[in-house]
Amino acid sequence: MTRPSLDRRHLMAALLATGTVSLLPRAANAAPTDPMSPEAVLFDPQIPVLGNPKGDVTIAEFFDYQCPYCKKAHPDVARLVREDGNIRHVMKDWPVFGPASVLAARLTLAAGKHYAKAQAALMATPGHLTPDQVEDILARAGFDVAALKRAYEADRARIEGILQRNNQQAEGFGLMGTPAYLVGTVLFPGVVAPADMKRAVATARTR
Repeated sequence: MTRPSLDRRHLMAALLATGTVSLLPRAANAAPTDPMSPEAVLFDPQIPVLGNPKGDVTIAEFFDYQCPYCKKAHPDVARLVREDGNIRHVMKDWPVFGPASVLAARLTLAAGKHYAKAQAALMATPGHLTPDQVEDILARAGFDVAALKRAYEADRARIEGILQRNNQQAEGFGLMGTPAYLVGTVLFPGVVAPADMKRAVATARTR
C-alpha cells in the first residue's frame, strides 16, 4: 500500500516558491509561522518530544487521551522508541473527543518538563474520561491540579497555539480521527502494527 508522503525536499521547494516559508532566523522557542511546513509538523520547538530529542528519525503521533486505539497502540510505539534509542517521538495532542480531552491536553501541556509523567498517567487509564476523572488521575500521579490550572492560565497563548497548529495539521492531512503517525515524512492514518512501525522507521533512515 502506498502511503501519503510529506516529501521534505519537494514540499520545501513548493513553499519557498510561493513565499510561505521565511529563511529569516527565529527565536529558538518561537512558534512556527506556517503550521503546515515540515519544520512546524516535525520540529515545532513548543511541542513535547519524548525519546531522543536528537534522534535521526521523528515519529509524530496525533492522539487523544480518550481514544481507545491510541491507548492500545501507544505502549508499542513507546517501546520501539525506547529500544531503538535514536527516535524523536513528537506528541501531537489533538483533542477531538470533547471537553475532557481538551482539559487533559491543556493540563498535560501545562506540566512543562513533567509532561511525560502526566501523559503516561492519562494514557495508561483505559476507556473514556470525564473532566473530574482527568483531574483525579493527574492528582493520583502526584500533580497539584490547581497548580496545573494556574500554569495553563499563565501559558494559555502558547498552549492554545500548539493545539491550534496540531488541529490545522491534522485537518490539512485529511485525518479522520486518532491515532495517526508521521514516520519521517510518511503518513500512517490509524493504528500501525509494531513490526510495520519498525520497518517504517528503518525506511525513514534511508530517505
